[in-house]
This record gives sequence, C-alpha cells and structure tokens, in this order.
Amino acid sequence: MTVMMTESAARHVQVKSGAVGGIGLRLGVKQAGCTGLAYVFDIAREIGEADSVFESFGVKLVIDQRSLPYLNGSQLDYVREGLSQVFKVNNPNIKASCGCGESFSVEEKP
Repeated sequence: MTVMMTESAARHVQVKSGAVGGIGLRLGVKQAGCTGLAYVFDIAREIGEADSVFESFGVKLVIDQRSLPYLNGSQLDYVREGLSQVFKVNNPNIKASCGCGESFSVEEKP
C-alpha cells in the first residue's frame, strides 16, 4: 500500500507542521457527509504503533490502519482553486462523491 504527496503538498506540509513542532501531516477518513466518508487532515505530532508512514520529498505523511485501505494509491496535492489554496486528494478508490465534493464513497468497504 502506498500514498504519496506532490512536491507542492510536501512543501506546504513542511512549512505548516514545522511552524508548530509537528513531524508531518496526518491524513485519515471518517464517517461523514451524504455519501459516507470524508477526509480528515491534522498536523502529525507522533507516530503510533498502528500508523503507516509514507515520505515524499523528505516530508512524512502519517495514516492510521483503518483509513489506509480507503487511501491506498492516492496522491495528495496542494492546489489553488479560485481564491483559495486547498489540499486535493486524487483517490483512485472513489466510486461516488456528493455534489458539494465534501464526501465520497467506495464500492466496497475495505
């Protein structure tokens, strides 16, 4: 299983996590929204026993074991959308997403 970041995402994570003493970014999924799942982003402050760590451009991406099957093969990018800059997850596991783009579902729960 693998998850990676683009250089743009890695640079943003490095700056933001470094400013608060973090070690990278924690990415996960939670039950939410009209289609079932939503992404959760937080500064990673530690690596747990059940966490997987992926490194891109020298920056750590920490994912818990429950979320990993939903994120396997994904690429995290940091892009400009209109006047905002946001993380965008290019996730090959998504089968459907809600109209507002806040939640998604996969064909089978891993």
